[in-house]
Amino acid sequence: MPLLPGAEPYQHDGGEIGVLLCHGFTGSPQALRPWGEYLAEAGLTVSLPRLPGHGTTWQEMSRTRWEDWYAELDKSFSDLRGACAEVFVMGLSMGGCMALRLAEVHGESVRGVVVVNPSVVNDAPILRLAPVLKWFLPSVPGVANDIKKEGAIELAYARTPVRAAATLPRFWKLVQQDLDRITQPVLVYRSPQDHVVKSASVEFLRERMGNNLEISELPDSYHVATLDNDAPTIFAGSLDFIRTHASVPLTKDS
Repeated sequence: MPLLPGAEPYQHDGGEIGVLLCHGFTGSPQALRPWGEYLAEAGLTVSLPRLPGHGTTWQEMSRTRWEDWYAELDKSFSDLRGACAEVFVMGLSMGGCMALRLAEVHGESVRGVVVVNPSVVNDAPILRLAPVLKWFLPSVPGVANDIKKEGAIELAYARTPVRAAATLPRFWKLVQQDLDRITQPVLVYRSPQDHVVKSASVEFLRERMGNNLEISELPDSYHVATLDNDAPTIFAGSLDFIRTHASVPLTKDS
Protein backbone atom coordinates (compact mmCIF):
# COMPACT_ATOMS: atom_id res chain seq x y z
CA MET A 1 0.00 0.00 0.00
CA PRO A 2 1.55 3.36 -1.03
CA LEU A 3 2.37 5.77 1.77
CA LEU A 4 0.84 9.21 1.98
CA PRO A 5 3.52 11.80 1.12
CA GLY A 6 5.05 12.94 4.40
CA ALA A 7 4.05 9.84 6.37
CA GLU A 8 7.46 8.21 6.08
CA PRO A 9 9.27 7.03 9.22
CA TYR A 10 12.24 9.05 10.41
CA GLN A 11 15.61 7.77 11.59
CA HIS A 12 18.77 9.60 12.64
CA ASP A 13 22.00 8.05 13.87
CA GLY A 14 23.53 10.28 16.51
CA GLY A 15 25.18 9.80 19.88
CA GLU A 16 24.92 7.28 22.70
CA ILE A 17 21.52 8.50 23.86
CA GLY A 18 18.55 7.23 21.88
CA VAL A 19 15.00 8.52 21.69
CA LEU A 20 12.02 6.52 20.44
CA LEU A 21 9.10 8.70 19.32
CA CYS A 22 5.58 7.23 19.07
CA HIS A 23 2.89 8.91 16.95
CA GLY A 24 -0.83 8.77 17.67
CA PHE A 25 -3.89 6.77 16.63
CA THR A 26 -4.83 7.32 12.93
CA GLY A 27 -1.89 9.75 12.66
CA SER A 28 1.57 9.37 11.17
CA PRO A 29 5.23 10.20 11.84
CA GLN A 30 4.59 13.62 10.29
CA ALA A 31 3.07 14.89 13.56
CA LEU A 32 6.32 14.20 15.43
CA ARG A 33 8.91 14.75 12.75
CA PRO A 34 9.79 18.33 13.81
CA TRP A 35 10.30 17.01 17.34
CA GLY A 36 12.51 14.21 16.06
CA GLU A 37 14.57 16.57 13.92
CA TYR A 38 15.05 18.92 16.87
CA LEU A 39 16.41 16.10 19.04
CA ALA A 40 18.57 14.84 16.19
CA GLU A 41 20.10 18.29 15.79
CA ALA A 42 21.05 18.11 19.49
CA GLY A 43 23.13 15.02 18.75
CA LEU A 44 20.70 12.28 19.78
CA THR A 45 19.97 9.04 17.97
CA VAL A 46 16.27 9.21 17.00
CA SER A 47 13.80 6.59 15.83
CA LEU A 48 10.30 7.57 14.69
CA PRO A 49 8.62 4.51 13.16
CA ARG A 50 5.36 4.39 11.24
CA LEU A 51 2.84 2.16 12.99
CA PRO A 52 1.21 -0.59 10.89
CA GLY A 53 -1.92 0.59 9.10
CA HIS A 54 -1.05 4.26 9.54
CA GLY A 55 -0.05 6.73 6.85
CA THR A 56 -1.86 4.84 4.07
CA THR A 57 -5.66 4.42 4.22
CA TRP A 58 -8.10 3.93 7.06
CA GLN A 59 -9.27 0.76 5.33
CA GLU A 60 -5.81 -0.74 5.73
CA MET A 61 -5.68 0.39 9.35
CA SER A 62 -8.97 -1.40 9.93
CA ARG A 63 -7.07 -4.68 9.51
CA THR A 64 -4.67 -3.87 12.36
CA ARG A 65 -4.95 -3.76 16.15
CA TRP A 66 -3.05 -2.38 19.11
CA GLU A 67 -0.84 -5.45 19.33
CA ASP A 68 0.44 -4.71 15.81
CA TRP A 69 1.25 -1.10 16.66
CA TYR A 70 2.98 -1.98 19.91
CA ALA A 71 5.02 -4.75 18.28
CA GLU A 72 6.46 -2.24 15.80
CA LEU A 73 7.46 0.11 18.61
CA ASP A 74 8.90 -2.73 20.67
CA LYS A 75 11.10 -3.76 17.75
CA SER A 76 12.26 -0.17 17.26
CA PHE A 77 13.04 0.05 20.98
CA SER A 78 15.12 -3.13 20.82
CA ASP A 79 17.03 -1.74 17.85
CA LEU A 80 17.79 1.47 19.75
CA ARG A 81 18.90 -0.48 22.81
CA GLY A 82 21.38 -2.31 20.62
CA ALA A 83 22.80 0.94 19.26
CA CYS A 84 22.70 3.26 22.28
CA ALA A 85 23.86 3.30 25.89
CA GLU A 86 20.39 4.36 27.08
CA VAL A 87 17.01 5.12 25.60
CA PHE A 88 14.18 7.55 26.34
CA VAL A 89 10.65 6.98 24.99
CA MET A 90 8.24 9.76 24.05
CA GLY A 91 4.82 9.92 22.43
CA LEU A 92 1.70 11.84 21.49
CA SER A 93 -1.84 10.76 22.45
CA MET A 94 -2.12 6.98 21.98
CA GLY A 95 1.61 7.06 21.27
CA GLY A 96 2.03 8.41 24.78
CA CYS A 97 0.18 5.41 26.13
CA MET A 98 2.43 3.16 24.04
CA ALA A 99 5.47 4.91 25.52
CA LEU A 100 4.18 4.22 29.02
CA ARG A 101 3.66 0.55 28.12
CA LEU A 102 7.26 0.30 26.93
CA ALA A 103 8.37 1.65 30.32
CA GLU A 104 6.17 -0.89 32.10
CA VAL A 105 7.52 -3.81 30.09
CA HIS A 106 11.19 -2.86 29.81
CA GLY A 107 11.74 -1.34 33.23
CA GLU A 108 15.14 0.27 33.75
CA SER A 109 16.00 -0.18 30.07
CA VAL A 110 13.78 2.88 29.55
CA ARG A 111 15.62 5.82 31.09
CA GLY A 112 12.66 8.20 31.10
CA VAL A 113 9.30 8.98 29.49
CA VAL A 114 7.83 12.14 27.95
CA VAL A 115 4.19 12.12 26.83
CA VAL A 116 2.05 14.79 25.18
CA ASN A 117 -1.72 14.70 25.78
CA PRO A 118 -1.58 10.97 26.50
CA SER A 119 -4.68 8.83 26.06
CA VAL A 120 -4.87 6.23 28.86
CA VAL A 121 -8.57 6.00 29.76
CA ASN A 122 -11.70 5.44 27.72
CA ASP A 123 -13.34 8.85 27.59
CA ALA A 124 -15.33 8.19 24.37
CA PRO A 125 -18.69 6.52 25.08
CA ILE A 126 -18.92 5.20 21.52
CA LEU A 127 -15.91 2.94 22.19
CA ARG A 128 -17.95 0.97 24.70
CA LEU A 129 -20.14 -0.03 21.77
CA ALA A 130 -17.30 -0.47 19.29
CA PRO A 131 -17.07 -4.28 19.65
CA VAL A 132 -20.65 -4.45 18.33
CA LEU A 133 -20.59 -1.42 16.04
CA LYS A 134 -17.58 -2.72 14.10
CA TRP A 135 -19.83 -5.31 12.46
CA PHE A 136 -22.22 -2.65 11.13
CA LEU A 137 -20.24 0.61 10.98
CA PRO A 138 -16.82 0.43 9.28
CA SER A 139 -15.75 3.96 10.17
CA VAL A 140 -16.73 7.17 11.95
CA PRO A 141 -15.51 10.76 11.49
CA GLY A 142 -11.85 11.20 12.35
CA VAL A 143 -10.18 13.11 15.16
CA ALA A 144 -7.34 14.68 13.17
CA ASN A 145 -6.19 18.29 13.01
CA ASP A 146 -7.09 19.46 16.50
CA ILE A 147 -4.54 22.26 16.18
CA LYS A 148 -4.87 25.88 17.24
CA LYS A 149 -2.00 27.25 15.15
CA GLU A 150 -3.20 28.77 11.90
CA GLY A 151 -2.02 26.91 8.83
CA ALA A 152 -0.70 23.84 10.67
CA ILE A 153 -2.03 20.54 9.34
CA GLU A 154 -1.76 17.02 10.74
CA LEU A 155 -1.35 14.21 8.23
CA ALA A 156 -3.95 11.80 9.56
CA TYR A 157 -7.10 9.99 8.48
CA ALA A 158 -10.39 11.81 7.97
CA ARG A 159 -12.15 8.61 9.05
CA THR A 160 -11.53 6.42 12.11
CA PRO A 161 -11.79 2.65 11.53
CA VAL A 162 -14.12 1.27 14.17
CA ARG A 163 -12.60 -2.22 14.11
CA ALA A 164 -9.16 -0.83 15.01
CA ALA A 165 -10.58 1.54 17.62
CA ALA A 166 -12.42 -1.35 19.26
CA THR A 167 -9.06 -2.80 20.35
CA LEU A 168 -8.05 0.28 22.35
CA PRO A 169 -10.05 -0.33 25.58
CA ARG A 170 -8.18 -3.59 26.19
CA PHE A 171 -4.88 -1.80 25.69
CA TRP A 172 -5.81 1.04 28.05
CA LYS A 173 -6.82 -1.45 30.73
CA LEU A 174 -3.50 -3.27 30.42
CA VAL A 175 -1.51 -0.04 30.77
CA GLN A 176 -3.64 1.15 33.69
CA GLN A 177 -3.15 -2.01 35.73
CA ASP A 178 0.64 -1.98 35.31
CA LEU A 179 1.35 1.70 35.98
CA ASP A 180 2.90 0.87 39.34
CA ARG A 181 5.75 -0.81 37.44
CA ILE A 182 6.95 2.57 36.22
CA THR A 183 9.67 3.95 38.47
CA GLN A 184 11.38 6.04 35.81
CA PRO A 185 10.81 9.82 35.69
CA VAL A 186 7.79 10.79 33.58
CA LEU A 187 7.10 14.23 32.10
CA VAL A 188 3.55 14.92 30.91
CA TYR A 189 2.62 17.82 28.65
CA ARG A 190 -1.08 18.66 28.78
CA SER A 191 -3.20 21.03 26.69
CA PRO A 192 -6.11 22.41 28.75
CA GLN A 193 -7.93 22.99 25.44
CA ASP A 194 -7.78 19.44 24.08
CA HIS A 195 -10.81 18.48 21.98
CA VAL A 196 -9.74 14.85 21.47
CA VAL A 197 -8.47 13.51 24.80
CA LYS A 198 -10.26 14.71 27.92
CA SER A 199 -8.51 15.64 31.16
CA ALA A 200 -9.46 12.29 32.72
CA SER A 201 -6.33 10.63 31.30
CA VAL A 202 -3.87 13.01 32.94
CA GLU A 203 -5.90 13.01 36.16
CA PHE A 204 -5.75 9.22 36.21
CA LEU A 205 -1.97 9.33 35.80
CA ARG A 206 -1.68 11.96 38.53
CA GLU A 207 -3.67 9.81 40.97
CA ARG A 208 -1.79 6.60 40.20
CA MET A 209 1.76 7.89 39.78
CA GLY A 210 1.94 10.79 42.22
CA ASN A 211 5.43 12.12 42.82
CA ASN A 212 6.85 10.15 39.89
CA LEU A 213 5.02 12.50 37.54
CA GLU A 214 5.83 16.02 36.38
CA ILE A 215 2.99 17.82 34.58
CA SER A 216 3.49 20.90 32.41
CA GLU A 217 0.64 22.74 30.71
CA LEU A 218 0.50 23.94 27.11
CA PRO A 219 -1.81 26.98 27.25
CA ASP A 220 -1.69 27.87 23.55
CA SER A 221 -2.20 24.48 21.92
CA TYR A 222 -4.91 21.90 21.24
CA HIS A 223 -4.44 18.13 21.04
CA VAL A 224 -1.72 17.84 18.39
CA ALA A 225 0.57 20.09 20.40
CA THR A 226 3.71 18.86 18.64
CA LEU A 227 2.57 20.84 15.58
CA ASP A 228 0.97 23.69 17.52
CA ASN A 229 2.02 26.96 19.12
CA ASP A 230 3.64 25.31 22.15
CA ALA A 231 5.74 22.87 20.13
CA PRO A 232 9.00 24.73 20.95
CA THR A 233 8.20 24.31 24.65
CA ILE A 234 7.82 20.55 24.20
CA PHE A 235 10.98 20.22 22.15
CA ALA A 236 13.20 22.24 24.49
CA GLY A 237 11.61 20.74 27.59
CA SER A 238 12.14 17.18 26.42
CA LEU A 239 15.80 17.94 25.70
CA ASP A 240 16.21 19.44 29.18
CA PHE A 241 14.51 16.32 30.59
CA ILE A 242 17.08 14.14 28.85
CA ARG A 243 19.96 16.30 30.08
CA THR A 244 18.63 15.99 33.63
CA HIS A 245 18.06 12.26 33.68
CA ALA A 246 20.66 10.80 31.30
CA SER A 247 23.77 9.22 32.79
CA VAL A 248 25.62 9.63 29.49
CA PRO A 249 26.81 13.15 28.57
CA LEU A 250 24.65 14.76 25.90
CA THR A 251 26.97 16.30 23.36
CA LYS A 252 26.89 16.41 19.58
CA ASP A 253 30.14 14.49 19.61
CA SER A 254 28.95 11.79 21.99
